[in-house]
Amino acid sequence: MRMSGDPAHPAAHPAPVTRPTDAERVRSVLAAAHSMTVVADGLRSEVRHLDGADPMGRLHLHPAEPGGGAEHRPAIRLEFTDIAPTPVRDRVRARVTVLGRMLTPYPQDGAESGSSDSTCMEFTRAVLETGDGTAHIGLEELDAARPDPLAPYEAGMLTHLLDDHPDLVTLLLRLVHPVPTTAVVRALPVAMDRYGITLRLEERRGHRDVRLPFPSPLDDVEQSGAQIQALFSAARRRSHRNTLPA
Repeated sequence: MRMSGDPAHPAAHPAPVTRPTDAERVRSVLAAAHSMTVVADGLRSEVRHLDGADPMGRLHLHPAEPGGGAEHRPAIRLEFTDIAPTPVRDRVRARVTVLGRMLTPYPQDGAESGSSDSTCMEFTRAVLETGDGTAHIGLEELDAARPDPLAPYEAGMLTHLLDDHPDLVTLLLRLVHPVPTTAVVRALPVAMDRYGITLRLEERRGHRDVRLPFPSPLDDVEQSGAQIQALFSAARRRSHRNTLPA
């Protein structure tokens, strides 16, 4: 019997990570949020002017304590909607709901940025809803995750790419497999994160998203220029037969 460390059985290389985890996706949605809906104590209110400041900075999450009298605390639900910054079909990319019970009141809309106002919340779970399904994220997983470094800048980067360099969007289609056919009537960038760019290919009926991974994941936004240029260079090396038919 061979041991697992025997050279005849080399250790398998883990598959490269090409997309954020569910917990990272939740943290990124929160980091880029400019508004949210708070449902607490039977009231529903809109909180705007978050200005991209991660509400987690004003929200202290605590684990639920069994037998701690949680049933006497008002339930609170924070709702966030992640909207694509580009004019694609079906612009809602994700919905995030943070569920728990209130320990202190949540600051109302209009609180000044940098205010010491904050709230404590007995956390139950976070729910992420996307086109791929629904995921439930616990406190430990959420606390360990970090927002994507591009999250606060993504909207500006995508709109700049689409408005000022539409030819480069077409260029990226050379990296799409299978090759887009005449059924594709429009291609738009719909998302960008530390792992790559996502294009939405809109067909006469329906649409599909394709991810174009960066050569390596980004650690900060300063690395984005080189990684995006690497995608453009790879696309230029591809045959022109992969461009979208006119």
